[in-house]
Amino acid sequence: MANKILSPQEKRIEDNRGQVVFSKNSRIQRLYDSFQGSRSSVDVQRAKYFTESFKTTEGQSLVLRWAKALYHVAENIDVIINDDELLVGRVGGQGKYGLIYPELDGCFLQSFAQQAANRVESPFEISDEDLRIIQEEIAPYWDGKTYYEDLARSLPEDVLKITYDPVDTFTSRFIANETSSMRSALQWVHDFGKGIDQGFEAIKAEAKDKLDRLNPFDPHDSIDKAEFYQAIIIVSDAIILWAQRYSDEAKRLAGAVTDDKRRQELLEISRIAAKVPRYPADSFYEAVQSQWFIQLFSRLEQKTGATISNGRMDQYLYPYYKKDMDAGKITKDFVKELFQCMWLGMAQYQDLYVSPAGVKFNEGYAHWEAVTVGGVDQEGNDAVNDLTYILLENKREFPLNYPDLAARIHTGSTREYLDQVATTIRDGAGFPKLLNDEEIIPLLVAKGADIASARDYAVSGCTEVRMPNLDTFTTPCAFINLGAVLELTLRNGRMAKYGNELLTVETGQPEDFASYEDFEQAFIAQERFILRQTFRQQYIANRTRPKHFASPLGSALHALCMEHGLDLHSEHIPGGVDLGYFDFIGLASVADSLAAIKKNIYENKTLNWQQLLAAIEADFEGFEDIRQRLLHSPAYGNNDSYVDEIAKTIDRVGVQFAKENARYLGVNIDLRYVSQSANVPFGKVVGALPNGRKAGTALSDGSSASQGADINGPTAVLLSNFNTKNTNYINRASRLLNIKLSPSTVAGQDGNEKIIAMIRAWCKLKLWHLQFNIINRETLLKAQQTPELYRSLLVRVAGYSAYFVELSPDLQEDIIQRTEHELTA
Repeated sequence: MANKILSPQEKRIEDNRGQVVFSKNSRIQRLYDSFQGSRSSVDVQRAKYFTESFKTTEGQSLVLRWAKALYHVAENIDVIINDDELLVGRVGGQGKYGLIYPELDGCFLQSFAQQAANRVESPFEISDEDLRIIQEEIAPYWDGKTYYEDLARSLPEDVLKITYDPVDTFTSRFIANETSSMRSALQWVHDFGKGIDQGFEAIKAEAKDKLDRLNPFDPHDSIDKAEFYQAIIIVSDAIILWAQRYSDEAKRLAGAVTDDKRRQELLEISRIAAKVPRYPADSFYEAVQSQWFIQLFSRLEQKTGATISNGRMDQYLYPYYKKDMDAGKITKDFVKELFQCMWLGMAQYQDLYVSPAGVKFNEGYAHWEAVTVGGVDQEGNDAVNDLTYILLENKREFPLNYPDLAARIHTGSTREYLDQVATTIRDGAGFPKLLNDEEIIPLLVAKGADIASARDYAVSGCTEVRMPNLDTFTTPCAFINLGAVLELTLRNGRMAKYGNELLTVETGQPEDFASYEDFEQAFIAQERFILRQTFRQQYIANRTRPKHFASPLGSALHALCMEHGLDLHSEHIPGGVDLGYFDFIGLASVADSLAAIKKNIYENKTLNWQQLLAAIEADFEGFEDIRQRLLHSPAYGNNDSYVDEIAKTIDRVGVQFAKENARYLGVNIDLRYVSQSANVPFGKVVGALPNGRKAGTALSDGSSASQGADINGPTAVLLSNFNTKNTNYINRASRLLNIKLSPSTVAGQDGNEKIIAMIRAWCKLKLWHLQFNIINRETLLKAQQTPELYRSLLVRVAGYSAYFVELSPDLQEDIIQRTEHELTA
C-alpha cells in the first residue's frame, strides 16, 4: 500500500507479518501463544452434567432443578489452571472452546454435531467421544422438551408462516425472526458490586433469613418463595464449591513446581480462590478474581445473549484500585496485567450458537462482554477516574477483540477524556463504541427509571443498556426484515423466495397505485401487519420462556428478585422496569428504495412500474441502465430531506405501533436498529430492491446508510440519523451507527481533533450510539487474498469487533462495501 497512511493496527500487522506481539509482557505473550493457534472446539461438560441432574429432578420446581444442576456441574466440571495464569477459572477444556445448552436448542444437536466443523460461519470441532455423548446421552433426553420446540408448537398458523417454514419448523424464514430461541435471555449486566463487596456467604444468609420469615400458612410463601430461596442457597454453595476447587488445585500445583516465583503465585491464587467470591474482597486482586468467577459461572448458568457484560468496571472496582494504589500494594502495570489475563480468558471462550439462525446473526464467534467506562455517576457528576484511563490505555496496548469496550459520553465530558477516547478509536481496531448519556438517560427516566439508576446504566450487548437491580425483562425479541416488508408490498403479500404463498395480506398490485402516497400506504399496511404478528409472537415467547429457563445466580444478584422471591425469568417482577425491543433491519435499503420509486415513477416519470418490476425480476441482468438510475436516486445518509422524511415515516409507524400496543404485552417494547450480522442472512431471502441492490445481498445495517450510498461525508450521516428520529415518542431504543473512516484523514493529533469534533456533534444531536472502522479498503482486500498474514486484523462488524478473516465472505463483502469517509477539520 505505497503512499497509504496506515492505522496503528494496520502498521502493527505489517510490521509483525500478521503475528500478534505483546512485547511488553512475556507472561501475556506466552498465555496468548498457548491457545491462539488452536481450533474452536465444543466442550460438552456443562451439557452432560446439567442433563444428568435434570434426569434426577423431574417434577420439582424449575428454579430448584436449575440450582441443583449448577451444583452438579460445579462439583464435576474439570478444574484447569494453566502456566502463567494469575486469574483462574474456565468453563471448558484447553484452548478455544464453546458450550452447548441443550435445554435451549437440544432439538438441533444431532444435525449440529454432524455439521459443526464444516459450517461457513463460526465452525467448531467435536471430538469423537464428545460426539457420542451428544448423540447418546444429551440429545435424546431433550427431544421434545426444548424451548424452541415448545415455541414453534405454540405459534398460530398465520404467525408461524412468517417465522418458520411451516413444513420444517427448524428452518427460519427471516421475515419476522424470533430470537428468543437463540439464547436463554437478553443481554444482561449483573450487580457485580454485590457479589464482590458482600460475597455469597452473605447472599446465602440473606436467602436463609427470608426463608425463615415466610408465612407458613400462605402457599405462595411456603411453596413458591421457599423453593426460590432454597435455590439461592444451593447456587451460592455451588459457586463457593467451584472456587474452592480452584483453590485446592492451585495449592496442589504449588507443591509440585520448582520455580519459587510461580510457587508463590499459586499459593496466592489458592488463598484468594478460597476467599472469593465466598467472602467480601479486600484487595484489587481479590475483587478482579471475584468478578471473573461470577462472570464465568454465569456462563454455566445459561446462554445469555451476547454473554454477561462486565458493567461499569471503572466504577465498582475503583475503590479497591484506589485503596491498594494509595497503599503502594499494586502498580499500574500489575493492574493492566490482571486485566489482560481476564481478556485472554474471555478470548478462549467462544460463544457457540447451535441453531442455524443464531449462528448467522452472530458471525465471527461474536460475544461482547462490554466494559463500560466514563459517563456520569448517580449524582450526575463526571465519573471518569484513573481506572477509566487505564482501561482505555489497556485496550490500545492489547490487540485482542476482547473485551468489547464502551465509552459513555455526555456534554460535560472533559477534553482529556475525549482525547484518550479519540486516540483509542484512531488505533483502528473498532474500540471503543460510544454511548450517549444525553439521549439514553432521559429515555430511561421517561420509561419509568429513577434518575440515579438511569445515570448508572451500563452497556450490555451490542448497543443496549441495563440498569442493575432495576431492569427485569429478559425475553429476547424479534428482528423484522424491512426488505421483506417492501418485497411483500411489491408482490402483493408474497415473496419470490417462498413462491406463490400468501404470507401476509394483499395490498394491491404496484401498477394499480395512482400515486406514491397510495403505494406508501400499502407499504405501511404491510409494515403494520408484520408488527402485529411480531407482537403476537412476542406475547407467546414471554409466556413460554418461564416454563423453560431459570436463573438462580442472576436472581441472587438482583435486589428485586431477592425482595419478592421471584426468579429473574418471571413474567413480571414488581418494582422493575421492563425494557424490551423489536428490531428493524434494512432501514436505509428500504428508504432508498421508496425514494427511488417516488422520484423515478411518480415525479420524474423516467420509469414505469412495468419497467421497474421487470428489472427487479431479472435481478437487473440486462437492465443496468435502470439500475444506475436507481442507484443515483436520493439516498439516506446524505442529509437529504427527500429520503430522510421517508425513513422517518417508516420509523414513525414502528414507534406509533409500539405506543399503541406494547401495553398488551405488559412491558416496554420499543423500536431498535441493531442488526448484529443479521443484515446478511436477512438479505439472502430478499430479491432485488428498487434502490439498485441485487437479490440476496446484504441489507443496510443498523441505522447506517446503504453500503456506499453515503457520499456527503460523515456529518451528513449523523444528520440523517437525527432527521429520522421521531423524538415526540419515547418508544424508541438503540440505533446502531457504523461509520468507516480513512486512516489518512485521522492521522496524528489533528486526527484526534477531528474525531473529538465529531463526537461532540454526535453528543449534541442526542444520537444513541456511534462506532468506527478506521481501515484502508486495500487492507481488507489483501486480507481476503492472504488471510494467513492478517489473522489478527480486527474490524467492527456491528456492536462488536471480530477477526476479519473469521467472517463469512458475504459479511466480509458487506464491510468492504461500506463507504470510507474523509473527515475535514
